[in-house]
Amino acid sequence: MIQIFEVLEVREYPYFLTVDVEEGELVADVINDMNSRKVYLLVDNDSKRIWTYNGPDSSLKLQVFGGILAGMLRKQIGIFYRIFPLNRYSKEDPEYLKIMVKPIGPGRAKTIEKKDFSKSAAQKALGNISIHNPRLSKALENINSYSTPEDFIRIFLIIAGTIYSDEKAPKSFFSEEEGSDKIVKMGRLNNGFTFFDDRNYSTRVVVKKRSIQGIELFVHKNDKMPVVHIKSPIIHEEKISNEGDMEKLLAAFQVPDSIPDIESPENEK
Repeated sequence: MIQIFEVLEVREYPYFLTVDVEEGELVADVINDMNSRKVYLLVDNDSKRIWTYNGPDSSLKLQVFGGILAGMLRKQIGIFYRIFPLNRYSKEDPEYLKIMVKPIGPGRAKTIEKKDFSKSAAQKALGNISIHNPRLSKALENINSYSTPEDFIRIFLIIAGTIYSDEKAPKSFFSEEEGSDKIVKMGRLNNGFTFFDDRNYSTRVVVKKRSIQGIELFVHKNDKMPVVHIKSPIIHEEKISNEGDMEKLLAAFQVPDSIPDIESPENEK
């Protein structure tokens, strides 16, 4: 038996809450393409697990709220419950399919309402998820442990303020079909807003041990829009952090002893 709560954003304090999901008999009646813009929390009292689910079209803010509320649910029903992201599994994964056929019903958890927040509860809850600079190799390992959402392709990956893009590299020069995906560093994001071309991005925040590992931006694979360009500049660290040749710099300011004669187009007539 699984309890399902929908994560809601509200205009007034505390700005995010949960509501009970009552429709449907099985989890698959709720977790489906019809609810792709929603975020859900699933409490499995049999396995003592709290599953977070972010619809592929859900907003980044709603996903973050879901992570915070999952932590609050854990405190409510007992710290022996563990939080797991359902998005890490593909729709064909046996674990995912096993959850989809579980019945929806009552349980120990209660919906989180405004009265459950003290004056500073929202600020304390935000402390459950921190933003820091994780080690790149470890962050990539955590991010790549999640399966790619079905029918989506990743365009950008942001780790610790640095933006990366996926690139296919050939494994062999003798076969065009063999290749492997690798990430390519594009540069460090500037402070403030970074704007992308108008596309229907699906975001995914990967959290490990209450720390944000990275943010992925996906688009649907059938999206036929032109190549994406970042409208805000990014700082290419390789161009400013590498030590240059001082002799070449000084030579650039020197005036040559003689300037070669160049005939103007008028003299050629």
